[in-house]
Formats: sequence, C-alpha cells, structure tokens
Amino acid sequence: MTTRSIAGRSLQAIGLGCMNLSHAYGTPPNEADATAVLNKALDLGYDHLDTARLYGLGKNEVLIGKALKHRRKEFFLASKCGIIIDGDKRRIDCKPDTIREAVDTSLRALQTDHIELYYMHRRDFETPIEESVGAMAELIKEGKIGAIGLSEMSAKTLRRAHAEHPIAAMQTEYSLWTRNPEIAVLEACRELGVAFIAFSPVARGVLADGIRDPETLAPGDLRRGQLRFNAEHWPANLALVDQFNAVAAELGMAPAQLSLAWVLSRGNHVHAIPGTTSQAHLAENFAARDISLTEDVIARLDALINEKTVSGPRYGAAMQKTIDTEEFEPA
Repeated sequence: MTTRSIAGRSLQAIGLGCMNLSHAYGTPPNEADATAVLNKALDLGYDHLDTARLYGLGKNEVLIGKALKHRRKEFFLASKCGIIIDGDKRRIDCKPDTIREAVDTSLRALQTDHIELYYMHRRDFETPIEESVGAMAELIKEGKIGAIGLSEMSAKTLRRAHAEHPIAAMQTEYSLWTRNPEIAVLEACRELGVAFIAFSPVARGVLADGIRDPETLAPGDLRRGQLRFNAEHWPANLALVDQFNAVAAELGMAPAQLSLAWVLSRGNHVHAIPGTTSQAHLAENFAARDISLTEDVIARLDALINEKTVSGPRYGAAMQKTIDTEEFEPA
C-alpha cells in the first residue's frame, strides 16, 4: 500500500474529496446515500477526508460531522476557510478575525474539537499572507488545528507563508489536463518538504470517462460554465479522452485509475483526493494507489494530454483573477 506523509502523519496516497457529496458536480446524493459513501470510504481504508466551509455552504461539514462523529479517530480531517458567499456574491477573506470565526464555525459543524489540516482556500490579495498564516499558527497553539495548508497559491506565496510558519500542504488542481503546478509549485513543495495535494485529479470527471456530452450535465453543474466544456473546445478535448481511454483499455485498467496513477507518479510528496458519489468508484479509485506506470506509459500520456494539447483555459477571466497559481505563457 502506498502511504505518504502529510504534517508528519503517514496516510494513504489517495484520499477522498468530499465536495460533490454536497454540490458542484451533478445532483448531490441524499443524506442517507452520502452517509453510506463516507462510511464505505472508511471501511475500504481511506484515512484522509477533505472538505471546506464553502462546500454546500456549510452542508458538507455538517454531513461529515453527523455521518462520521462515531468514527472520528479513523481519519485525518482537512477543511478550508477563506471563500465566503454573500447572496449571489463571492469574496475571499483571510483576515485573522475571519479565519478565527471560520474555524470555530467549522469545528461546530464537524462535531469535533480539532481539524488536522486547515487550509486557506484561496489567496486574499488584500491581507498579507504572513498575517493570515500568523493567525493560523495561533490556532495551532490553541489546539484547534494541527497544521496549515494553502490552496491554489503560487510558489512565491508558498515561500513567504512557509517563512512565517511551516506549511504542511499545498492543494491545487492537478491532472494530465491541468499542468500548472509543474511551472513552479510542485518543485517548491518538494524542496520545502510540503505535501502536494492534487484536487480534480481525474480532470473534473473527464479522465474518468464520466462525460461524453456536456449538454447532458445537470443544471447548476459547475462544468457547464467552464470553457473547456463549451462547444468551441469540447470536441478537441473529447478526442483526447478517446485516445486516453484506449491506453487505459490497453493496460487493463479503468480510465480513472490511469489518471490517478499518473498523478501519483509525479513525486513521493504528491497525494490525490478524487471525489465520487459512487461506492463502486470509491473502491476503483482507492486501488489506483498501488498501480505503478512504466516510464514508457508516462511518456505516452505526457505527450498526449498536456497544456499544449488541451483546448481552452482552465478558468474564465473573472475567476482567473482570484487565483494565485502560475499560468503558462499563451502559445
């Protein structure tokens, strides 16, 4: 079994991203089904669960607290603060007082007195990162959190934050079709001893053979508004998916397993947190942690799907302004 370290704790290399049990992709399951998925994950051996205050506007943390309170000692818990929804407006706020209020709210929702890893969900460009990290360091001293994480931030920001207080983890989107971490963050994490946590490691379902026609996605599905899924870009991306699926079939594995195995091949500090609402996919994803790809297969995948072959940007202009990660130069 492939275990890797986060904040000094040895964990399975594949954890569970819990977001879509409450929102974002498709129609969320009902409480009973979501509870069953969470408990099944622990039964299978998952020991790293990832949530956020944002997910379901707090409902995801409430779900985890209610569903797993009786099994709290069985898993490493990560949550996030910093993205705040006010009506139809979204803002980022990582001021010290806001962080303190957020963690107390999360602790109540999660029905716990300690969160092992607490992230700033996005960079607050109006608050110095050192002030935010300093506030989180105080939460460590108080025993409310165990370690500090950053999400979707640059290598430069990571270094500034790490100089203020050791950062345990950086969480950023990473898969064959989103390669931005390779610009600088992946190596900065390796150098500093920071765990790198890949979210959307199966490309928002694309590399799990989960989407053939974006028009069939449920109303409100986040992917409906993302450029790579629109009529201009999707046909080219679907052609890549078909070639990727053919490689997976040739190797005798599910496409999601191939995608996850590729992510884990990028370094011993790399973890993946795929999400799912399916108990069958839970088991399929978890099995990928023990798959080793040959250098030839990795080279084929790298050549097939990368920042030059994927059609369309990750985010539109408005959303991109809120992201601190490095971007590739336009072709």
